Order: sequence, then C-alpha cells, then structure tokens
Amino acid sequence: MTASHWTPEQPWRGIMVATTLPLRDDLSVDYDAYAEHVAWLIANGCDGVVPNGSLGEYQTLTDEERARVVRTAVEAAGDGARVMPGVAAYGSAESRRWADQAREEGCGSVLLLPPNAYRADEESVRAHYAEVARADMPVVAYNNPFDTKVDLSPALLTRLHAEGSIVAVKEFTGDVRRAYEIRELAPELDLLIGADDVLLELALAGAVGWIAGYPNAFPATCSELYHAARAGDLETALPLYKSLHSLLRWDSKTEFVQSIKLSMDIAGRRGGPVRAPRTPLTGAIETGVREDTEKAVAAGYR
Repeated sequence: MTASHWTPEQPWRGIMVATTLPLRDDLSVDYDAYAEHVAWLIANGCDGVVPNGSLGEYQTLTDEERARVVRTAVEAAGDGARVMPGVAAYGSAESRRWADQAREEGCGSVLLLPPNAYRADEESVRAHYAEVARADMPVVAYNNPFDTKVDLSPALLTRLHAEGSIVAVKEFTGDVRRAYEIRELAPELDLLIGADDVLLELALAGAVGWIAGYPNAFPATCSELYHAARAGDLETALPLYKSLHSLLRWDSKTEFVQSIKLSMDIAGRRGGPVRAPRTPLTGAIETGVREDTEKAVAAGYR
C-alpha cells in the first residue's frame, strides 16, 4: 500500500473530498458540523477537501455563506493548502473574486468549471481560465460537459495548460480513453479522477488524485481503495472496487447530492436535507441508494 503523495507544493493531488454541506432542519448552514466533518475526513485518510463544489450545493448559497464555508474549511483542515474551493460562477469576474478569496484565506488551489451560463466557444473558455489564473492560484479545470455543455477536450486542455491557466483537470466524462490522450498531449498536466465509478480505471491510467464524493460516507475504505489502485495492487483493489461499485455509481447520477447525503445518514454520519430545487429521494432511487449503502455498512466499510 502506498502512502499519500499529497504535498503542499502540489496540493491538488491525493484524495480531495468534494464535501457535502450540513444543513439544519431549517436549511441554515451548520458550520460547526461542517468543521467537524472536514476534520473527520482528514483524520480518516483523506488529504483535503473541496468546499463549494456541486456536492456542496454552492449554487444555493448566499455570498456570505459561500465565503464562510471556505473559512470554516481552512480552519478545520489545519492547513489551508488542503482546501480547494470550487470557484464556479456565471461570470468570469465572479469566479476571479472567489479565487482571490481562496488565495486570501490561504487555500492551496481552486476548482473551476468552464463558463456555464451558455455553451461557450473555445476562445471564451480560454479567456475565462486565463482571467481566474490571474488570481495567482493553481487552477484545476473541471470537465463536466453533461452539465456545462462545454467539453474540455484533451486538445483544449493541452492548450489551457500550455498557456499557464491550469495545473490539472478533474475528468468527469467517464471516458477513460481520454486519460491516455491527455498524457500523450500534455504529460505535465495532472489528471484527477472526477467520478467515483471510474476510480480504478483512471488510477491505473496514471491519475494522481481523486476529487471524490463517497468518502463523505466511507472515507477510510475509499482511501484504502484509492491507494491500492494507485499502487497497482489489484489483489486488494479489484475485489473492493467490485463490492463498492454499485454504490459509487450514485456519484455520477443526477441525484448524487441527495444520494451521498442519504448514504451518510445510513452510515451514521448526518447527511441531512438539501436545499431546493433539489428534493428528497423517493421511490426506486431511494430504495437503490439504501440497499447499496446498507450492503456497504454490512461489509464493515467505514
């Protein structure tokens, strides 16, 4: 089993958990619970956290809430380098302001979607990343063409990296073939696993980090899986991955926020409610998440 290769010099590497955000029953943010969650994740084998990502419901937060979430994460992590705030916004100027705040709070890197108010062309995408990079923070690109309608292709990523706008990419497409093309075109660009259910495939293809969802519920077991996969220890990784895969797939579904929060509730960590427009799970989806999570709990995963 390999030790973590996270370092303050390359703080986007390793297991960076896209944290859920604890909400009270009245849907206000429970910052004390969030601080405890961040500290618990790091104590259980994760390298850092990604606040204000989609899993953290950033789109529903006020500016004051969003800023305080970052401050809370930095304080709880004990080292700002372990915090990679999501800085996505409709406008490049707002993303730049959130990147400036991340720098001021001592964060180690930021995670940035392409422009997501419309289907941006390549010139706009390049200008967007260049503007945020001027905050003097390492920028991790987030490729999620399903939601943004903008595909950060290997060729475009190569150009963004050559222009000094990004240091890494969170790859969410699920197309593991891209890992090899990215390495061929931009060998110095770090590939980060962006969807839990392609963890093994991308780790074996050379990914150096995982922006992760399901460690919110099972951090120690997910850490064991990641490090075994990174080490090429298939004797350990493959049975564990097969056992967990039905659960990890929920990270790639439309209902991923509610699913991971429900899994946390079942695993003994309060996940709690979500803010509108998301709604609680019902029917077959709720049943499926419950069954997959209960199977993981019964297996002793933690």
